[in-house]
Amino acid sequence: MRATLLLPLALWAGDWPQFRGPNASGISDDSKIPVEFGPRRNVVWKTALPPGHSSPAVAGDKIFLTAVEDEKLFTIALDRTSGRILWRREASRPRRQVIERPANGPVSASPASDGRNVYVFFQDFGLLAYGPDGNELWKMPLGPFNNPFGHGASPILAGNTLLMVCDQDTNAFLLAIDKNSGRVLWRKDRPHAQRGYATPVLYRNQVVVAGSYRLSGYDLRTGKEVWWIRRLPWQVKPTPVIDGDMVYFTTFSAESEPGTQEDVPSFAEALTTMDANKDGKLSEGELTDERARKRFKEYLDLDNSGFLEERDWRQFQERRVGESAFRAYRLGGEGDLTDTHFLWKNSKSLPNVPSPLAYRGVVYTLKEGGVLTSYDPKSGQILKQGRVTGALGTYYASPVAANGYLYVVAEDGKAAVIRAGAQWEVAAVNDMEDGCMATPAIVDGRMYLRTTNALYAFAAPAVP
Repeated sequence: MRATLLLPLALWAGDWPQFRGPNASGISDDSKIPVEFGPRRNVVWKTALPPGHSSPAVAGDKIFLTAVEDEKLFTIALDRTSGRILWRREASRPRRQVIERPANGPVSASPASDGRNVYVFFQDFGLLAYGPDGNELWKMPLGPFNNPFGHGASPILAGNTLLMVCDQDTNAFLLAIDKNSGRVLWRKDRPHAQRGYATPVLYRNQVVVAGSYRLSGYDLRTGKEVWWIRRLPWQVKPTPVIDGDMVYFTTFSAESEPGTQEDVPSFAEALTTMDANKDGKLSEGELTDERARKRFKEYLDLDNSGFLEERDWRQFQERRVGESAFRAYRLGGEGDLTDTHFLWKNSKSLPNVPSPLAYRGVVYTLKEGGVLTSYDPKSGQILKQGRVTGALGTYYASPVAANGYLYVVAEDGKAAVIRAGAQWEVAAVNDMEDGCMATPAIVDGRMYLRTTNALYAFAAPAVP
């Protein structure tokens, strides 16, 4: 189903080539995005699609999405002007990863495009690259993955390099690939990481990755870990935001509330007091630490061996010092920046999934229940915190911004438009009448919004 075109586009002024746009910033320079929109208002076109959690990537003359239909995985290309489906390609699905959290699914990773080709990741296959006509350029099987909650990170491009982080409870890694040939340029193991969901971002000649227990900066050419920030919780979902030489990142874990941190004895010390049969590892029955016993099967026995070995215990140590917080750091430097480059942190009203937004001199976070907080980016002082009246649901999509407004979309399809500023105000709440897990794309005077069953293009009416 398509509506009559409201606003012709002859030239592409820009792209939104990956999850949350350029460098996952969530910011568009567009100035004509409508405040009021919905299934019957300011629709340029609407195209029915199979479901999927991935967000649209808009590049060149196409829009790219992934979807699942009849248990099959698809990459779909649509015409940017009309919304017409140009092609769809099925990916091999050699396995079905069991996902313990129904909020996630098999097509959560968003595509990345250079304006000509598109690059996609499926947790039940790996990476694939397609050309302009949907011709397969290369493919790279990966996995299976040890991530009970499924994957969430998306691939990104840095020039001719495609980057993909595959964090999981065992054998986590960051991969750099030549986008044209599919050749691996380097692979960096991330032994500290467990299940992770944050998409990488770029800072100068580095790729910045938020994961279990640390935020890290890797050299784009070699994969060397140049710097790191410690004391993050074990599970990180939101993507960091780079603003100049600043990085803002939010982390939340229910067991990492401020004030609950503690030093856990080393593995050698634990063996001395708990290893009853002296086999150099700890069974569940040998544990005298009640926290470790409670979490043994679900979170601590990372390789499902039935025992805690040294790596499992080191992760438990890191887990107990991780702290949930919204943090700001100054970038530039090498080694451990945890204390030397720290600027501020705030531990109130932390989001679980949505990424932060830095827009026009204010930083924002959006929490489940529609709790929006604005911060002074220099001091971390809360400027305003309140609920987005009319859109109080759960949020998986991240906020985006354009023309002095923030656009936030709840899982139930309530799309709020908020006048940006330290003392932000709700300008409108629009009902999409369908569920929404994907983050909108804003580019070339249009907002592309994916619901459970369709992709919409919205634009303000042309001025006579």
